Amino acid sequence: MSTDLTTKDTELQSVIEQLVESYSACGHLHHLAHEPLPSREAVAEIVADLTELLYPGFGRRQDLHVGNIGYLVGGLVDGLHGKLTRQIGRALRHENPCDETAYPEAESEAEGKALELLRRLPEIRRTLEADVEAAYRGDPAAKSHHEIVFSYPGVEAITVFRLANVLHQLKVAFIPRMMTELAHSRTGIDIHPGATIGPGFFIDHGTGVVIGETCHIGQRVRLYQGVTLGALSFDRDSVGEMVHGDYKRHPTLCDDVVVYANATILGGRTVIGEGAVVGSNVWLTKSVEPYAVVVLDNPQHKVKGRSRPEQEALMYHI
Repeated sequence: MSTDLTTKDTELQSVIEQLVESYSACGHLHHLAHEPLPSREAVAEIVADLTELLYPGFGRRQDLHVGNIGYLVGGLVDGLHGKLTRQIGRALRHENPCDETAYPEAESEAEGKALELLRRLPEIRRTLEADVEAAYRGDPAAKSHHEIVFSYPGVEAITVFRLANVLHQLKVAFIPRMMTELAHSRTGIDIHPGATIGPGFFIDHGTGVVIGETCHIGQRVRLYQGVTLGALSFDRDSVGEMVHGDYKRHPTLCDDVVVYANATILGGRTVIGEGAVVGSNVWLTKSVEPYAVVVLDNPQHKVKGRSRPEQEALMYHI
């Protein structure tokens, strides 16, 4: 018995030693520093609090009215400023090129960026009002604006994007992408926080939609499930390595464009003109004129009849 325990302890110690050695060999896979990174749990809590401010009465507190809304808003705003400041400060200290512990300006910068996001919440609400109205006008199955706010995954993804986009503009690292990936995991909709998206944006159904970092999307644009707005190619440096950055890699969709399910539009020079319609399963790498309609030719279908005995044999086989 003791021999078995000794052998197990020896093997476990070997595992520990090999793991510790790997931390030097695989330097991109650890953050062994005094300053912690932003917390996933804290960022998720921040998103929940911000959503509560944007859509009061649809979240954790549903007993709200004109008489008590000020208390809720006051408590959430005060708490959010502290939460945002802590998490943004962590991101700023990590991104600072000097010693992470020697960045005394991080706290004051984080406070300012947190306050700026909170200042923009009324503007974000006005944009979301147009987004929800676009969903109501664009979906005949919608029974009310409240149903859309309460249950549509596209609205959830767009809401989180609009919050994350402000932090992206403020050059906050990590947190904007953490926010949109949180929405991605919940909705299946992947919107990079660096994209530019005008008001009145509607994603119907939504699962599988991908919107790249340098997309420019105008006003009143509608996308359906499975749409990809991606890159066609990447710039490379003198040794052939891919260049990272926000150079224009993704398409531009002008005002009032509609893109139907599973269409793929690629390339930074690809512009879909105002009012154009892109049909399902279309693959586009070239620009489209305003008000054009792009569709695939009808595929050829072959329909074969089958007798009842053949059908029953197939069912039994299954």
